[in-house]
Amino acid sequence: MTPIGLTQEVKIVVERFSNGCGAYPLGSQGVVVGEGDTYDEALQDVTSTIRFHGETFGDEVLKNDSPVLDALVAEAKIAV
Repeated sequence: MTPIGLTQEVKIVVERFSNGCGAYPLGSQGVVVGEGDTYDEALQDVTSTIRFHGETFGDEVLKNDSPVLDALVAEAKIAV
């Protein structure tokens, strides 16, 4: 387990819906999600969930070997 006081960088995706927000970390092992009425609430919830996930299952589940550097959202018009 990571000693208290040390931090680990985690990339998190936050999605906004008409009824709130959902968030999840990229590259984690297992299902880790958070939710809230706002972006900040979802981010706070998933951060807490990530910490709990690591404490419960060990730091190995938080090791991120994912090659993803960033997640971007784009819109495109496609004729169908």
